[in-house]
Amino acid sequence: MTQTKFSEPLPIDDVLADIQAALRSSGAAVLVAPPGAGKTTRVPLALLDETWRGNGKILVLEPRRIAARAAAERMAANIGSRLGDKIGLRARLNSKTGPHVAVEVVTEGVFTRMILDDPELSGVAAVLFDEFHERSLDADLGLALALDARSGFRPDLKILVMSATLEAANVAKLLGDAPIVRSEGRAFPVETRYFGRRAQRVEDDVADAVQRAIATDGGSILVFLPGQGEIARVSERLSAHTLPPEIDVVPLYGGLDPSTQDRAIAPAKNGRRKVVLATSIAETSITIEGVRVVVDSGVARVPRFEPDVGITRLETVRVSRASADQRRGRAGRTAPGVCYRLWEEPETQGLVPFAEPEIRSADLSGLMLDCAEWGASDPRSLAWLDPPAEGALAAARSGLQAVDALDRDGRITDEGRRLRALPLPPRLARMVLKAGESGNAPAAADLAAILVERGVGGNDLDLAVRLENFRRDRSQRAESMRALSRQWARTANKDAGKSKVQSPAALLALAYPERIAKNRGKRGSFLLANGRAGIIDDSHHLASAPYLVVAELQGRAAATRIMLAVATDEAEIEAFAADRIETSDEVLFDKEARAVRARRTRRLAAIALTSEPRSLRPDEDVSAALARGVADLGAEALPWTKAQLQLRSRVAFLRKGDDTWPDMSDAALTATVDEWLSPFLAGKSRVSEINADILESALGSLLPRQMCLRLDAEAPTHFAAPTGNSFALDYDVADAPALHIRVQELFGLKNHPAIARGRLPLTLHLLSPAHRPIQITRDLPGFWAGSWRAVRADMRGQYPKHVWPEDPANATPTARAKPRGT
Repeated sequence: MTQTKFSEPLPIDDVLADIQAALRSSGAAVLVAPPGAGKTTRVPLALLDETWRGNGKILVLEPRRIAARAAAERMAANIGSRLGDKIGLRARLNSKTGPHVAVEVVTEGVFTRMILDDPELSGVAAVLFDEFHERSLDADLGLALALDARSGFRPDLKILVMSATLEAANVAKLLGDAPIVRSEGRAFPVETRYFGRRAQRVEDDVADAVQRAIATDGGSILVFLPGQGEIARVSERLSAHTLPPEIDVVPLYGGLDPSTQDRAIAPAKNGRRKVVLATSIAETSITIEGVRVVVDSGVARVPRFEPDVGITRLETVRVSRASADQRRGRAGRTAPGVCYRLWEEPETQGLVPFAEPEIRSADLSGLMLDCAEWGASDPRSLAWLDPPAEGALAAARSGLQAVDALDRDGRITDEGRRLRALPLPPRLARMVLKAGESGNAPAAADLAAILVERGVGGNDLDLAVRLENFRRDRSQRAESMRALSRQWARTANKDAGKSKVQSPAALLALAYPERIAKNRGKRGSFLLANGRAGIIDDSHHLASAPYLVVAELQGRAAATRIMLAVATDEAEIEAFAADRIETSDEVLFDKEARAVRARRTRRLAAIALTSEPRSLRPDEDVSAALARGVADLGAEALPWTKAQLQLRSRVAFLRKGDDTWPDMSDAALTATVDEWLSPFLAGKSRVSEINADILESALGSLLPRQMCLRLDAEAPTHFAAPTGNSFALDYDVADAPALHIRVQELFGLKNHPAIARGRLPLTLHLLSPAHRPIQITRDLPGFWAGSWRAVRADMRGQYPKHVWPEDPANATPTARAKPRGT
């Protein structure tokens, strides 16, 4: 057997023989090699001369197009071949392959379509999953399908999972206890400097760290930032300072055209240095020549799908320790380097070990449809490193069944296969196909192109502006996307009906019907048909649009920001959403007027398109609406009389010791207003019409006759004093009912007054003739025998015209002063 010779030695060379042996003996292996070891470009070439390959291709899967293109070009250069001859590339917008290709670098999404279209992977000898630690949804799905194909009808298929940082044992177990090969790599020492966080915004700290690195360190600088917005703001801050003339500041993220990406990756020109402002796209797979310094913001932006509202939001999170190590290692690829970390050193141990796999937080609609096409109606029947969550699968299944892509058993339908025929997310595929039925597939395909290829058409919030820019753009990237768009439109136009021009808003609503949004009357504030709120910067012209159809949202709940949308109006919505607009007659409580009102409303899900007042009809349940209004106001808002309030207090007092008594508290009456009040509101429509008689009857319904008799016996309303006068008892107290009474009216009383058939002494608030408090007691005989002497002396001085006997227990009660002349 001949061996492929390499002119430049790389660290991975030391384990190439081990990789070859592992694949020969086991058919599968795991390779762990640090950045810079050479695994991406060296391993595929080292397998070309293996006898098991025959004439089969070696597929190398990359998570990103920029990495796929760089790897393919590097391998072609290594063997002195043109791209497309022995080394091929297959990715969206950039494919170069031919009949003699032996190694083909493909993006993970492309591989999924390849294996679904040809489950036997005809002509493929091996599949190499590169940078598998990134754990993209496509990588996990691709590996699950490859393992299923290998166990079913391709036992000869070789599978190699490669990564710089990976829980290798778990992957090896998934591959059937495959051997693990480790390469030590060759990394130069990297000094770590913890810069901390000083400013409120990360861009300010990053800009400060970059300026320090320019002044104190040599070589080019690679800066890791969470997203495109931060890249732009750091660039602005650096531009505001006077940088040395030899410094070039260049961005690097997925939405850039290839030529701009190449400028970031290429070595700096002689005598110049680069500051590359990059997202996590630069963590692995690609080498940026000349980088000696890394500035790590310590954060990344990851998608999080919310099944309950059907949106994927972008969340900024702290990086994992594995990612932080990857980023740091970029400074030591070719020489000793420096890494500035924008956090304090102790925080490193608080980072999670590895980033969360995308399968745990992504929209699984596409995965569900792909698995159904594979024949796995339950995706969890496949072999996964991390099985998809049942809740997320249920949401995906429900959404696909709603558009007839899956049947009740989860099997793919003809409509589902039509969706799969377009290499788009299911919602966008449905938009293009539905638009094709009215001859609008080209316009819908252009919209889909803008939505799947970030950056084409610019970054304006208005989708109509992006669409116009996209159609005018003459860059290679835009031309390629337009060619792809025309291909999608041709697929969808096979069943085209009579042409009827539809607006971008009408087309977008085919994909996102629940994201039609109405202006809430405040500039920049919108209500979506799914019931969620969305906001737009009030300086943007769309902030005043009456209606929108929203393509992208970001954030949570009330803070959800509309990132991409197109304007529409009510007349247009009436046309394209007519089948979902419902007219209903509603009886509602107007809280401000405290009255029931009737309206006729035309509604699109949570959005009220029109709402007009109308007269109340006799057959409508106005009393129930009024009762609901009372519940909204609270029972305390009703016009209770003093007697009714006392009744409720008496019952509440007895309920403390016996919960068979009804709960008449404000909270309980508010919660049960439909039960006790609603039956007595016939013919009423306003709170002001609820009078004392209605409340008396309603409260009476809660107390059966026998309970009323018990109430009067155990908690009477009044106390009959020895004078014959009657005094109301106060039950709205903590311990025992209170009796406020002038002390003279109790003369002659030898026993303490009590209720509850004599079991509970009253709390006596004894008053002077002027109704001023003189004593509180729950032991009247004790008071007569004890402190009465002092009270008597004081009262005789203050009220000489009144009787103050020495023995009040045996005196005559009185409510009057002494008769004249006595």
